Amino acid sequence: MPLTAERFDRLDALRGLAIVWMVAFHFAFDLNHFGWLQPPQRFTQDPLWTTQRTLIVSLFLLCAGAGQAVALHAGMGWPRFWRRWAQVAGCAVLVSAGSALMFPRSWISFGVLHGIALMLVAARLLAPLRAGLWPLGALLVALPHWVQHPFFDSRLTNWVGLVTRKPVTEDYVPLLPWLGVLLWGLAAGQWLLAHRRAVLSGPLPWPALGRRLAWLGRWPLLVYMLHQPLLIGALTAVQALR
Repeated sequence: MPLTAERFDRLDALRGLAIVWMVAFHFAFDLNHFGWLQPPQRFTQDPLWTTQRTLIVSLFLLCAGAGQAVALHAGMGWPRFWRRWAQVAGCAVLVSAGSALMFPRSWISFGVLHGIALMLVAARLLAPLRAGLWPLGALLVALPHWVQHPFFDSRLTNWVGLVTRKPVTEDYVPLLPWLGVLLWGLAAGQWLLAHRRAVLSGPLPWPALGRRLAWLGRWPLLVYMLHQPLLIGALTAVQALR
């Protein structure tokens, strides 16, 4: 039976954990940008930071895929899907515009929200594959390691992910390999709903902390859009006072 109007607190809490990690990561990035981290950090080169970024994005996309499994199981139709999709796509446009003002040479043309908007459509179309999503996801994750071409190095084409060099941009989450990660989340969500539903619906561990994370995890788009302007605004004010 469809699970209409049911929330899975464990999935929300996992998404909330990703949000906390993301905000902490961006706070460190902003401190470095203002020159307050000593020694200065290389966020695009140091494995300490690049590994964290990979894990944060992976966790968000796994949760997004699992969330699509829950939505489909609950009977979400295309009209409601498109309303939610429009919010994500609209915020992606705002991110591009804001980054162009702040970082004109490295503005975000295809970041995490752009990627999620495209991946959600692909995931919904591919959801009927069910068990076939696991090998398909593996293929998509591996493909950029096997195929690269200069054609995909421009801003108009680098969203595919088959680039020969990483673009100069503040955020870059292309379709490949990241769609594969989201499909793994979708496949995992479908399997858990069918065979181990208690993993999603069971009580939260560490209830006090878990409830706070679950509440936070229900507002990922709002937090994503607000946290950097608030952090940068606060640090700018502190710098001005100093």
